[in-house]
Amino acid sequence: MTDFELQKLVEKISEEVFCKPFRHHAYFNKRLRTTGGRYMLQTGHIEMNPLVYKKYGIEETVGVIQHELCHYHLHQEGKGYRHGDQDFKQLLAATNSPRYCRPLQERRKSGKRFVYECTACHQQYERKRRMDTKKYRCGLCRNEIILLEIK
Repeated sequence: MTDFELQKLVEKISEEVFCKPFRHHAYFNKRLRTTGGRYMLQTGHIEMNPLVYKKYGIEETVGVIQHELCHYHLHQEGKGYRHGDQDFKQLLAATNSPRYCRPLQERRKSGKRFVYECTACHQQYERKRRMDTKKYRCGLCRNEIILLEIK
């Protein structure tokens, strides 16, 4: 989908769903990482993340456009356009627009894991940070702890 096709789609959705014209620009911004789209307060333009279309298709893209158009039309009318405002929540419900975009990035697993084990009772301890085995003992039997592995 090109920026021109996106512009036409946003204008069409604005007319059909909101019965109001969209008089600004809509375009893709590949620098967006975690958000599906963004309504720019200063300019009135709508930026869309191209990953939404590539990853989830036209249905999710239309949902994000509707969400951003809710911000757009409420702001243009001087009403509450923020996520917490009652006007915004009511317009989302009236137009059947999604509140959130599906996740665009995979959740990162935290870094290394250190696995320690007691030499006597074989109780295992998993830690995010390395610990000094000379300072600490097993919580169950008070025997020595050794580093087993780094995951």
